[in-house]
Amino acid sequence: MTLECVADIKAHHSSACAGDAEAVHQIRVAITRLRAAVAFFAPIVVDAEWLRLKKEIAWLNGPLGAARDSDVVLEYARRKRYRAWAQGTIGEQLDQRQVRDHRRLVRCLRSARTQRLVAAMAGWIRQGPWLARYKRRTDAEALQSYCTRELARWHERLVRKGRSLKTLGASRRHRLRIKAKRLRYMLEALTKTVALQGRGEFHQRHRPAKRLQRALGDMRDLKRFADLASGSPQVENGKRGKKHPPGYRHRKEKLLGDAIAAHHDLKYAGVR
Repeated sequence: MTLECVADIKAHHSSACAGDAEAVHQIRVAITRLRAAVAFFAPIVVDAEWLRLKKEIAWLNGPLGAARDSDVVLEYARRKRYRAWAQGTIGEQLDQRQVRDHRRLVRCLRSARTQRLVAAMAGWIRQGPWLARYKRRTDAEALQSYCTRELARWHERLVRKGRSLKTLGASRRHRLRIKAKRLRYMLEALTKTVALQGRGEFHQRHRPAKRLQRALGDMRDLKRFADLASGSPQVENGKRGKKHPPGYRHRKEKLLGDAIAAHHDLKYAGVR
């Protein structure tokens, strides 16, 4: 799984440098999958080299995240229902911001620092000191037991953290989304590579985890799009229009309802 993540980063590198929004997204997905795998097996694999790599990944994730966010809000602005509001309230700043963020990302992706990071990640995965510890501490049965137990722990933590979803602030919702995303990715990876007991139960957890992640992600994107109006030149110059895009409140409530329903389904996934 982890080597596949590095391969995906390499595969989408050129397209991301050319401004392909989907390639930028796929690099971010690959990095998130890699970080999820390391977090999942942290007691076995985390070492000094990973801690160094983690800092470098965070550096790379900065411009990747900024470029991805610009792509998403620009896509919102081009939708038919939002087009007039975006043009009247935000103007051309979205296009300018996207160009700026992608230029910064290209400089980052083409840098020697990024090339060293990708090579170091591959080297750590193939030959890192964690590998000897992993082989000493696990056999097939022990690995299956560990994965089953850890997936259950991640599932229970996600359910517990989302109990007050309706009243969570944006920051806590964001952290909950990351937990849902990591659970989803690990369910996808482990059900393909490990002979887990109760595999059907894990499939039942996957769908609501994915729905929860997407609903919270859409809420975050919608809020970021709406918040751009507060600092726009049109608003600052007194040309104040509608503060929020058309249907904002209804859409926000719909997404929150979807997230609450997904959390409810996740809570009872596998319960007989």
